[in-house]
Amino acid sequence: MRHWVKDTVGGLPRPFWFLWANTLINRVGSFVLVLLAIYLTQERHLTPSFAGLVIGLWGAGGAAGTLLGGVLADRWGRKPTFLTALYASAAMMLVLGAARGPAVIAVSVAVLGLVSEASRPAMQALMIDIVPERDRVRAFSLHYWVINLGFAFAAMTAGLVAGVDFGLLFLIDAGTTAAAATLVAFKIKEPSRVRVQPVAPVPASAAPGLRAVFADRVFLAFVGINLLTSLVFMQHISTLPIAMARDGLAPSTYGTVIALNGVLIVAGQLFMHRVLRRMGRPTALAVAAVVMGLGFGLNAFAHTAWVYAAAVLVWTVGEMLNAPSNAATNAELSPAAMRGRYQGVFSLSWSCASFLAPILGAAVLQFAGSAALWFGCLGLAGVVAVCHLVAAPSRERRVAQLRAAAAPAVPAVASASEDAAPVGQATDAVDADLVTAAA
Repeated sequence: MRHWVKDTVGGLPRPFWFLWANTLINRVGSFVLVLLAIYLTQERHLTPSFAGLVIGLWGAGGAAGTLLGGVLADRWGRKPTFLTALYASAAMMLVLGAARGPAVIAVSVAVLGLVSEASRPAMQALMIDIVPERDRVRAFSLHYWVINLGFAFAAMTAGLVAGVDFGLLFLIDAGTTAAAATLVAFKIKEPSRVRVQPVAPVPASAAPGLRAVFADRVFLAFVGINLLTSLVFMQHISTLPIAMARDGLAPSTYGTVIALNGVLIVAGQLFMHRVLRRMGRPTALAVAAVVMGLGFGLNAFAHTAWVYAAAVLVWTVGEMLNAPSNAATNAELSPAAMRGRYQGVFSLSWSCASFLAPILGAAVLQFAGSAALWFGCLGLAGVVAVCHLVAAPSRERRVAQLRAAAAPAVPAVASASEDAAPVGQATDAVDADLVTAAA
């Protein structure tokens, strides 16, 4: 047991654990997104298709937010970007709770998506800065574990809180977000900066900003594959609660069933990094896609809570294989000088999926039926698995190029303190970055 504990959590930097605690505090109160579809259809009496559109606006706002957050993380700093986004998220959560009328709700959701997702690239870049490359799969596994620990708690209690008053969902969510931001404000220092040049092998005409990221075809292919994965995965929070409600299952039943996702990850994610060690990164991602697809495909036969629960357990195993492997691949393909921008563009795939998945899923569910939706998820997951295997050689060549280019350019920099870590971060950027992100 001592060996397992040391192998799992030993040796990670102290600032990582403050980020870990920040995520725990934030996630235990993340009630709103869990029950947003039910809130919109039952409390605000919106149609399923319009509710899907409103949830999609979260992704639309998030698409702009991730790009803006990525640029600011490189230019302004990881910590100030992260804090600003978190405090703004808390404020917008209260605004959404007070919003009435379809148009006001739609605009509030879009703005909330923008500020919430703006924190993602800053946090991811900060974690990559803090954790050495050899420990990143472990760190990503631990971080994903705590995300789901908080999610499991939120999913189990959100239905109970909503049963008392839907307004409490927004108050508690805003409070935990602000508390998480305050922890970061006092306990994590901005990583030290060194001036380096971008090392991504991109066309010489590309400026060292967002254009350089969009010129990196290997990375963009990875982002595109993740978009397809996300279109499948995001159905669990958009169309799954609607499908369960159609089968006469209560919101509390959905909360209990989806909480199994977090419970299984909490129970098994800490052991998953040993399994991943024995699998190549592309193989792990391909297997994860197939297992995830089988889990969502099983929903086509579900009409009772226990079948839905079995489906959740299956696709959760795929999620557990995918999350750390996906994050580690993303980190490897991100040049140190532009981590914020690269994380922002990668997060764009999640934001686009957050916009497209509810709209497409709700439309298929409404006009073609549940079987078409869930079998479509299975087929799309199969495409993702093939894409990961085909793209593996080009990714390996790109990682080798980045390491070779970075070795002479980025010297080892000692941490300024136990709360700071070395980071290769560009201090020069094109002014067009912020214009592109805002657009």
